[in-house]
Amino acid sequence: MNTKLAEKLKTLPAVPGVYFHKNAKGDIIYVGKAAILRNRVRQYFQDSRVRDAKTDVLVGEIADTDWIVVESEVDALFLESEMIKRYKPRYNILLMDDKSQSFIRIPMNDPYPSITFTRQPLDDGAEYYGPYYNAFAVKKALRYLRKVFPYSTHTVMPQRVCLQYHLGLCPGVEEQKISSVDYKKTLRKLIMYLKGERVLLIRQLEAEMNAAAKHQEFELAARRRNQINNLRALQKQILFSDREFMDISKDQALSGLSALLGLPVPRRIEGYDISHMSGTNNVASMVVATNGLADKAEYRKFKLRIPGNNDFAHMNEVILRRFSGTHLDWPKPDLLLIDGGKGQLGAALAALEERGVKIPAVGLAKRLEEIVIHKTRSGVTLNPGAYPDAYITENDDFYVVLLPKDAHIVKLVQRIRDESHRFAVSYHTVLKRKGQVASQLEGITGVGPATRKKLIQSFGSLRGVKNASRAQIVAVIGEGKTKIVWQHIAAAHGKNDVGAEPAGEQGENPVLPAGR
Repeated sequence: MNTKLAEKLKTLPAVPGVYFHKNAKGDIIYVGKAAILRNRVRQYFQDSRVRDAKTDVLVGEIADTDWIVVESEVDALFLESEMIKRYKPRYNILLMDDKSQSFIRIPMNDPYPSITFTRQPLDDGAEYYGPYYNAFAVKKALRYLRKVFPYSTHTVMPQRVCLQYHLGLCPGVEEQKISSVDYKKTLRKLIMYLKGERVLLIRQLEAEMNAAAKHQEFELAARRRNQINNLRALQKQILFSDREFMDISKDQALSGLSALLGLPVPRRIEGYDISHMSGTNNVASMVVATNGLADKAEYRKFKLRIPGNNDFAHMNEVILRRFSGTHLDWPKPDLLLIDGGKGQLGAALAALEERGVKIPAVGLAKRLEEIVIHKTRSGVTLNPGAYPDAYITENDDFYVVLLPKDAHIVKLVQRIRDESHRFAVSYHTVLKRKGQVASQLEGITGVGPATRKKLIQSFGSLRGVKNASRAQIVAVIGEGKTKIVWQHIAAAHGKNDVGAEPAGEQGENPVLPAGR
């Protein structure tokens, strides 16, 4: 970094904005957004930060940096997208080439356009806004904007108004509580904001408010006033700064883990856990942390084949299946984090050795959050000097590392372990509920596996089937099968009115299962 740039960086403000890195010729080579310009831009030039090779090349080429100050993080988010489209900086392409782009899709030709997200724009007549490389931030921004400009997200139009309507987030397009013309006027205001025309939009809203007040249309004037106030309040919302600050902790955690285990910085960490109930519905989860953050698109779940209550055998099975050679499209991990102690880790290492795969693997014992490492088979080189406060014990062929509870490494491995546990338990719960419903329906003569599957998928539980109306069941399995199921339900409840319509068919709405 040259002296002139170093002096210029001292004047960076602590406000939201968009920054432009330039090369020696003055060409813009990278555009980025920041919740706090001072913190974000200076991070590029910190020697202690862990960067990939592409970012190192970018930093080496930066000769100057400019920035634009904006009022809110929302403004920075959408302005960044506009500037990338305008200048097409070389390093934005290079640094984002392995990340999916998100676009906002608004089909303005539809009578009631629905706002959705997509990663692949089509030539379908809809309007697309983007690309955005931070889908989390843009979705969060639209949630805030939806309070100002209510919009629909229905790709299939329900027959009655949704919950979002009652919360003031949907204008009630299901029952045409707003005309198509007025709804599109609202969307055009939202589009102005997406295009970065916030100042012009507020002026327009102020003009509409004053005109409405002049004509004594006080309800309309009040709505415009509230929209203006809500837009101005957006500058208080945090969209991506929490992730920026997490990056600091994430880097310290990954670099600390790298130093402790004697490994390159683990970009992809896979966490594994087992879940069952008394040896039934045995499942395993594989969660992925990419650069320290949950990468849910990469999560996988396994329905285990080995019966009984044997966590060691189950862990061995899931690792054998993960590295069976049939999942070549799954990226190779840099580190495996096994939920459990010596037994679970030993079973996982045995599976890796059987497959001839050399990937570092460690365990995390629940009781004291101890990192368990096999002395010779874990594929790591323990470096006690990396954490002087670490308490390390040797037991048989294992090292057990106890770090301070507030250490960044502990927070990172805890997040991955807890996420693998959550994912495994959720899958186990789904299978358990399906099994309960299936077993209860198996006693119905004339109802086969295909019919049971349809009922489970449609109503979720036996209670859901019982609470459904006859017409709803007919729509799923047909009149003939419905008569059989209906007779079984009536007999189970000791009713004599077999074939009668339930209360929901006679005026009272039936209680439907969650998600219906």
